[in-house]
Amino acid sequence: MAVNNSRLQGFYKLTVSERRELLAQIADLSEEQILAWSKTGELSESAADKMIENVVGTYSLPIGVATNFVIDDEHYLIPFVLEEPSVVAAASNMAKRCQMNGGFKSNNDDPVMIGQIQVINCPDIDLSKELILSEKDKLINLCNEVDPILVKFGGGCKDLEARIIDTESGKMLILHLLVDCRDAMGANAVNTMAESIASKVEEISGGTVVLRIISNLAVHRLARVSATFSRLEMSDGGKDIQQGEQIIDGVIQAYHFAASDPFRATTHNKGIMNAISPIAIACGQDWRAIESGAHSYASFNKQYGSMTHWEKNNDGDLVGSIELPMAVGLVGGAVRVHPAAQTNVALLGINSANDLAKVMAAAGLAQNLGALRALATVGIQAGHMKLHARNMAVTAGATDQEVDAVVDLAKSSGKRITAKLIEDSLQKYRDDLK
Repeated sequence: MAVNNSRLQGFYKLTVSERRELLAQIADLSEEQILAWSKTGELSESAADKMIENVVGTYSLPIGVATNFVIDDEHYLIPFVLEEPSVVAAASNMAKRCQMNGGFKSNNDDPVMIGQIQVINCPDIDLSKELILSEKDKLINLCNEVDPILVKFGGGCKDLEARIIDTESGKMLILHLLVDCRDAMGANAVNTMAESIASKVEEISGGTVVLRIISNLAVHRLARVSATFSRLEMSDGGKDIQQGEQIIDGVIQAYHFAASDPFRATTHNKGIMNAISPIAIACGQDWRAIESGAHSYASFNKQYGSMTHWEKNNDGDLVGSIELPMAVGLVGGAVRVHPAAQTNVALLGINSANDLAKVMAAAGLAQNLGALRALATVGIQAGHMKLHARNMAVTAGATDQEVDAVVDLAKSSGKRITAKLIEDSLQKYRDDLK
C-alpha cells in the first residue's frame, strides 16, 4: 500500500545513506531491498546474463525519489532513474502545488492491448472481412484457450475488430485482437494469441497471414490523470494571488504554443516523458514501448501536439490533465528479475498495473507543469543550471569534499552559472585554503 505521507521536509539535505534509512522506515523495506539500492546490491552479472544476450557488464544511473504526490487520496514516494538534473525536484515541487484541491485524480481504462494480424492476398477482401467477423466468437474462444490462467483472473481476449487498409503492396485485411492483460504489460500473451489463430484466420479469409504482433499504440489502455492548481499554490510563496494569476496565464500561453506547433510540442512532450520514462526504468518496464505509444497517440488522427491539456476553471485556478497509452505491468519482465526494480515497486507500495499507470501519468503531468511554469517565469535554464552546477564542479576536478563549497562560492558571486565560473571558483577555493 502507499505511504502515509509523501511530504518529506529536508529530504534533499540528508546524505544518501540517511535517505535510504528513512525510506526503509517509511515504506517498511527489508534489508535486502535496501541493499538493492546500494553499490553492493547492483544487478549481478549472472542475473544480467539471464536478461539479455552477450552481456559484458552492467550500467548504473542514479535513483532519485520524488515526494509530495497524492493520487486518489493516497500518498506516493516515486522512484526516478535518470541522469538529468532538476527533473525530480521539479516534479516534487509541482506535486505539492495541487494538494489544496486534493492532489491528482485518475480515471484509467482497463488494461486492454491490441494484437494485430496482417492478412494479404485475399481473393475478395470485403467478403473476407465479413467472414472473419461472422466467426468472431469462435476466434475469441480459440485465443482464450491459449491462456486459461489469464482468463481465470478476468483477462483474456475480449473482442476482435477488422479493417481494410490500402498500401503500396495492395489492400490488406488487418485484424485487431483486444486482449485484457490484467497486471501484465501483455506482449507475450497477445503475440501468442495472434500466432495461435493464424491458420484459422487463413482458412476463414482465404488469404495469407504474415505479421502477428502487438501494437504499442494502446488506444484502449489509456491512463487519465487530472489536477487543479490554485492561484495561491502557483505563486512563488503560496501567498500572492495576483502573481499566481500571472503565472497561470503564462503557463496556458506556453501550452497553447505546444498544442499548435509540432516543433514546440516535441520538446514539450519530451519534458513529460522526463518523468514517465525514468519511473518506467525504475520499475523494470519497457520504456521504449511506452514512449512510442505516447508519441504516436499525440499525433493519432491529428497533427502532433501536446500530451497534456491546460485551462482555467471558473475560479481562475489552473486545471491540468493528461491522457496517453500506458502499457505497464507487474507480472513478468524485468520487474520480476531486477532486485532494484523490485525495491522501487515496494517503495511505491503498488499492487496493480493500474496503480503504476496512474503514478506515471501523474508524474508526467507534474513534470510538464514544472517546465511550463519555469518557461513562463524565470526560464528553464535558471533552475536547471543551478542543479547542474554540482556536475560542472565534478567535471572541473572538484573532489567530493570540495563540490558543495565550490558551488556555494560560485552562487555567491551573483553571476550566471557557467563552466568557466565553476572552474574559477574551484581555483579560488583552493587558493583561499593555502
